[in-house]
Order: sequence, then C-alpha cells, then structure tokens
Amino acid sequence: MSEAEESEQERLRRNLNELLQELRVAQAGVQILFGFLLSIVFTDRYRDIDQYVRVTHLVTILFAAASVALLTAPAAWHRVLFRRGRREDIIEIAHRFTLVGLGTLAAAMTGTVLLLGEVIVGGWPAILFGVVAGLAFATLWFLLPLRERNHDSIDAPGHPDASDVL
Repeated sequence: MSEAEESEQERLRRNLNELLQELRVAQAGVQILFGFLLSIVFTDRYRDIDQYVRVTHLVTILFAAASVALLTAPAAWHRVLFRRGRREDIIEIAHRFTLVGLGTLAAAMTGTVLLLGEVIVGGWPAILFGVVAGLAFATLWFLLPLRERNHDSIDAPGHPDASDVL
C-alpha cells in the first residue's frame, strides 16, 4: 500500500513507530555518555581538578540527564496514554521532546569534548575543541536539516505526508 492510501490511524501508527526507532538510536548513546560522565567522579584524579573543570563537568552531567529525561519521555507518554486514542497527541509532544532532547544531547557532547580537551591539552585548545564540537552538532543536527526542510514541498496540498509535519 502506498503512503497516499494509508488511513489516518495507519499514518499515525507509522509516525509513532518511526519516532520510537529514532529515539532508540539517541537513547543508547546518551545513556552510555551519562554513565561515562558519572564514573569520572569516582576516579582518583577527580579530586585534584580545578573548579572550572568541576563546574563544566556538572553542567555537562545536567545536560546529559536532561537529554535522558527528554529522549525517554515519549516511551513513558506512550505507555501511560496507551489505548486512549491519544496517538496524535503523543506524536506531537514526543516530536518536541525529541528536538529539545537532541539539543541537550548536543550540549552534553560538546561539554564532554571540552572536558576531555581540558584534561588532555588544557587552555585555549580545549575551548576550541568544544566550540568546534558544538558547531558540528548544531550544523549536522539542526542547521543543515532545517535548510533542507525549507527546500521541501512537503507542505504542498496533496503530498501524502503533509500532515506529518509538526
């Protein structure tokens, strides 16, 4: 069956399944990152680091925790609202949580690169590594896709996924 022949419920089911598949990819990465960031505190070297690295580490952990919460929330929403006829609501809120969760994951990854740069080389090179990482995530995850989205004709009347755009 083509997408044009899908019923509204089939389209919603497909959209939710695609979203949950995307979240599985991001969740694994953020959970591994979160565990890595937590383990750093229990190393012997941690007690000797300066306040700047400690604050950067804490902020990075908070971004990673926010990302875990945001990227796992759609599964919880789906489970709580399961069989209540709220699939469209779940998809809309999950879409928003996912975008914000990817933003917080990008910030956590950027903070991690900054932390590692600070521990390995320190100073301005570490900051440069963090800035480059942040720009790379922003570009690859948001700027380029948004640029491509502006070139789409998906909003055109009659396009099978026109109502998928949230």
